[in-house]
Amino acid sequence: MKRKKGAAAGAHGGSWVISFADLMSLLMAFFVMLLSFSVQDQEKLQQAAGSVKDAFGITLVQDKAGMIERTGNPQRPYPKHMAEQSTEAQSEFATEDREDRQAQGQEANTFTNERTEEDRLEQFSLAAASLKQAWQDQPDITAISQNLLVENTEEGLNIVISDQDGRAMFPDGSKYPYELTRKAIAAMAPLLNKMPNQIRITGHTAAGATFPNPRYGKWDLSFDRANVARQILEEFGLSDAHIYSVVGRGDSEPLFPNDPYLSANQRIEILVVSEKPPVPVGLRP
Repeated sequence: MKRKKGAAAGAHGGSWVISFADLMSLLMAFFVMLLSFSVQDQEKLQQAAGSVKDAFGITLVQDKAGMIERTGNPQRPYPKHMAEQSTEAQSEFATEDREDRQAQGQEANTFTNERTEEDRLEQFSLAAASLKQAWQDQPDITAISQNLLVENTEEGLNIVISDQDGRAMFPDGSKYPYELTRKAIAAMAPLLNKMPNQIRITGHTAAGATFPNPRYGKWDLSFDRANVARQILEEFGLSDAHIYSVVGRGDSEPLFPNDPYLSANQRIEILVVSEKPPVPVGLRP
């Protein structure tokens, strides 16, 4: 009987040792897990979290705007740090807004060009009126009023001093003008000097002219007359900085192409060059 009791007691006493060993194993595993989680590895943590979620069938559903950051099972290629995409409404609004600004810029540019042309015409109209008034202030110049022409062209304000039937502005074959012609040119100098525009002076002759000196012809005469006109203008107040060019054209550009022999083709032209102001940067196409 004692043996049986001892055997029973021995058998009962060994069972608790097995339970204690299981408990220690569980505790050891628990402390290992605590130790592993104390030093966090973001990638391993995501793997563990993803494995747990997959094991329990948990699906995370999130509705996010802006930046996209999805986490989970690392074996699935989720995109990360994606830039925000503009919506269709935003794109249409931006396109319409850009088109409106371009249209406004074009309208402003057109208005500026129209205003610039109006200012140019007004400036040259005032200059033409002032020239005529300067000539009228000298009664003796009125005798050659038919020989003086002021016209507004695309190139600028063109002042023509030309011969007429019965009255020439220069003696035949001479580069020096008559006194009345000289006075008419001198009266223009102060006014032209006040304008910011450049001046082009061109001499012309009529076809059929004869020259006694074979070394001095239409090209020499047309240039010399233009150059003498420049000298007179500078003598009476026109700055040399205003002079853009002095040219002799001979009989190559007649005022009346249908009749190149007409005396009116022999002339001096003083062109006040029209200069368009630069377009502002913001209004360029």
